[in-house]
Parts: sequence; C-alpha cells; structure tokens
Amino acid sequence: MFDFRKLIVWQEGHQLTLAVYQATRPFPKEELFGLTSQMRRSAASIPHNIAEGCGRNSYAELARFVTISMGSASELETQLLLAKDLLYLSAPEAEVLTQHCSRLRRMLQAFQTKIKQYADR
Repeated sequence: MFDFRKLIVWQEGHQLTLAVYQATRPFPKEELFGLTSQMRRSAASIPHNIAEGCGRNSYAELARFVTISMGSASELETQLLLAKDLLYLSAPEAEVLTQHCSRLRRMLQAFQTKIKQYADR
C-alpha cells in the first residue's frame, strides 16, 4: 500500500527505537532479559507494526496495525517511568524519551484518523 520508510510517523518511531536501544545499554546486566528487553521490544514494535500495516491490502488493516503501535507506545511510556523510578534512567533522560513517546503517540492518532477517512470510503 505505502512505502513505510517515507512516512514521518515511521521515521519518528525508528528514531525512538534507536534512542531506547542507546538508553538501555547501561542498564544492569540482570535486566537484559527483563526491563531492557521489554523496552526494546515495545519501542521496536511501534515502527514494525506501521511497516506491517503498510504491507497490507486495506486501509482498515493499516488502521488496526497503527492501533497496535499506539498500544506499544503506551507500554513503552510505562516502562520508561519504571526505569526512571528504578534509577536506571536519569529524570532528564526519561523525560526526553517520554516526550518523544507522547509526541509519537499523537502522530499515530492523527495518522489513524486520516487512514480511517480513507477506509470509510
């Protein structure tokens, strides 16, 4: 349907994923299969689902995958709060990532609204 790489919302999701990977590098080794892995998977799930939705044959399916991406963004936001509370992330670092996550969720909502307009035609 779409070349996902051209979508700004996908690009932002990809950038957030890279930032989360960078931020989780210094996490304790005992978190490698816990919070580190969860945060990385949640972040990566955002652009992955956008890309998968773009490969589907309908706007309705794309909208469904964007909904999944929004859920992953919310999941990541709670994980960022936990990482901050556990002192794995500094407050300023957590704030930057949380703001990026919130901005991306708003972009996903706007993208989904636009997609649904086409799906309803």
